[in-house]
Amino acid sequence: MKVILANDGIAQEGIVLLEKEGFQVKNTRVAEEQLANYINTNKVDALLVRSATRVDKKLIDACPDLKLIGRGGVGLDNIDVKYAESKGIKVFNTPEASSESVAELVFAHLLNGVRFLHDSNRNMPLDGDSQFKQLKKSYSAGVELKGKTLGIVGFGRIGQATAKMALALGMEVLYTDHHADETTLTLSFYNGQTIDFSLQKSELKDVLANSDFVSLHVPSQDTYLIGKKELGLMKPGAGIINTSRGGVLDEVALVEALENNHLAFAGLDVFESEPTPEIKILMNPKISLSPHIGGSTLEAQQRIGKELAQNVIDLLK
Repeated sequence: MKVILANDGIAQEGIVLLEKEGFQVKNTRVAEEQLANYINTNKVDALLVRSATRVDKKLIDACPDLKLIGRGGVGLDNIDVKYAESKGIKVFNTPEASSESVAELVFAHLLNGVRFLHDSNRNMPLDGDSQFKQLKKSYSAGVELKGKTLGIVGFGRIGQATAKMALALGMEVLYTDHHADETTLTLSFYNGQTIDFSLQKSELKDVLANSDFVSLHVPSQDTYLIGKKELGLMKPGAGIINTSRGGVLDEVALVEALENNHLAFAGLDVFESEPTPEIKILMNPKISLSPHIGGSTLEAQQRIGKELAQNVIDLLK
């Protein structure tokens, strides 16, 4: 019987699928310093992780019988993929499973920002009974998303899912990407109707300069993709959302742009110094915050669990 360790958890749907095919699933959280010993002692064939567990060269070398590493979610930056594959270990992820969840979180942050909900939710419990009229005045200059332009940096699955939601809300979409020069997106509605939108790629500087809001959807970078110069290209009063990876956006430059009122707001689900974000970020009243939960919906976890399980079955049976 082949043994699967889901070290960062797996949805019950995935466990059922694996057990039905004769796999033994250990849905246990093992600390990284004990992980190699656990894998070898329990003769684990496949290790399934999300973002919490690092699978580096040291762990790979310590587990010579490991055959498969699966990552639930889009990125693979916590896994030394090339080294694992050089040792004959197959590596895969689940790039499609969480696209809708992340895209919806982008709009949660966008709506928070344009209607000041992130800040009013902080202040209403404190002063809502004594300063209601003052708070109402403070938060009465919101704007609508309809008719505005959303710039999307990185047009993979999540970027495209975000674009579809923007188009459905009546927004214009600009995008930049290293690969997709032109794209046709099909919006599907509940009653079976569909609408196609054809979009053309723009340069990054043009996306930044012409968008009312910018959403980042790129993999982990060695240097900042959006720094002081790039933020300076954005429209005065614009907003920026990062649900991709910490380190893509220069947080020091971001705080400066917010404090000098060049940008109106930001929404962050990921952070440079995660899992201990900087206090200046956490306390800034112009930043809508969430703790890296982009793909963390019940539906996404179910899809991820099923996709992980099916990949394991296909690769190990």
